[in-house]
Amino acid sequence: MSSVLETFPNPRPERDYEIQIRCPEFTSVCPKTGQPDFGEIAITYTPDQHCIELKSLKYYLQGYRNQGIFYEAVTNRILDDLVACCQPRRMRLTGAFSARGGITTTVVAEYARK
Repeated sequence: MSSVLETFPNPRPERDYEIQIRCPEFTSVCPKTGQPDFGEIAITYTPDQHCIELKSLKYYLQGYRNQGIFYEAVTNRILDDLVACCQPRRMRLTGAFSARGGITTTVVAEYARK
């Protein structure tokens, strides 16, 4: 799935600046119940040499639509795939998932280059 991700050259690689991306229509499937899960994926990153191309990100995230995966796993997998794709200086990914049975879950994963 990560093979659909694309990048483009950072227009200002000499400067630290932040890019924020909201994906409010994320869907996957609960691996226990088979029921759909809904949530928002929020990505904040400081690019280095490359930025994430948004159309490819949309297709990448749509690939989870029918995949059974826990919130914690999907949040960390998306972060790993995006870091591998664009090699940012820093990235924070938040998965804020809608209520199921009266419980909401938010998972935050972070990467910082050493």
